[in-house]
Amino acid sequence: MNSELIKIGVITEPSAAHLEIYLDSVKDCRGVRGVAIADPSGESFQIAEGILKDRLRSTERYLNHLEMINTFEPDMVVVTLESHHAAVVIRMALEANCHVLSEKPACVRAVDFADLVQLAEARRRHLMLALANRLNPLVQESKRVVESGLLGKLYGANLYFLADQTRLTNSDYQQSWWSIKSKAGGGHLIWLGIHWLDLIQYISGDRIHQVCGFSENVGGQPIEVEDASALTLKFRKGMLGTFQSGYFLDRGYQSQIAIWGSQGWLRCDLLGRDPMQWYSIHPAAPAGVQSFSDTTDYSSNEYLSFVQAAVDAIRGLREPPISGREGLSVLKVIFALYKAAETGLVQSLSDS
Repeated sequence: MNSELIKIGVITEPSAAHLEIYLDSVKDCRGVRGVAIADPSGESFQIAEGILKDRLRSTERYLNHLEMINTFEPDMVVVTLESHHAAVVIRMALEANCHVLSEKPACVRAVDFADLVQLAEARRRHLMLALANRLNPLVQESKRVVESGLLGKLYGANLYFLADQTRLTNSDYQQSWWSIKSKAGGGHLIWLGIHWLDLIQYISGDRIHQVCGFSENVGGQPIEVEDASALTLKFRKGMLGTFQSGYFLDRGYQSQIAIWGSQGWLRCDLLGRDPMQWYSIHPAAPAGVQSFSDTTDYSSNEYLSFVQAAVDAIRGLREPPISGREGLSVLKVIFALYKAAETGLVQSLSDS
């Protein structure tokens, strides 16, 4: 693919996550010459028409996924479906030589996503899991500090990402696919915690090698999935980490990413308003605690930057914001934790 404008197909269903966010992002993306939407129920068409307007015409609505792919011939397919529906549709798109950007987790078993990664690589297509926090300016600055060597050898990391328990008390939520393990794959860890597990690997430039911990329904709501997970992590280069992932609050979010190294530390809260801070005793580092604040409009639509990066990658203008292997890596950590919690045994992860 060269720098020519591309066509995007959106595959969705009424119960899918973040549809309006994806449509808003596609609407504002540079380099897009046409958009189509496929939804067997047809319930998403009015939403899409209201958001996309000039980029969506009546002939570009489809009740069949494969018909949209074969007729519209999109260069990239955005997939946002219930997790247990996603893998077969992603395979369909890849087999038609479409690049794919998918809502996470895109599967209910890591092996299913592994098969898709192999197919994407064989077809030389990008398979991008929508872990959009990677492009947060605070994350980019944290990654820059670590890559510069100013923190020295990384020793430890502490993460937490907490959301509201209140949603779990809602009867509609309790009866939805989100609360059924066979349909969602898991609970808080695979839906929200996945972002922070990806970020610690992305910022550190290291992969999690072993994981152990617990995953429970501590709140006791009538759901099949966990509302809390506590992980201990060992990285390939030796760093140790902990991660608390759960629905604990009455409302809102709390979060932290903290890293300590032989020559300094950094910490940031992506969901708060405080600047990212770091400190180093490296000879090349400035004296004292350093602060970095996001002065961009990133927070107005976090997914726009990620979708734009995906479009740019397909047009050959940059590297993709995430590779299929990177998406697979974080999914392996999550499913390994679920197994560790079930068996009480430390789980080791393969390099692939």
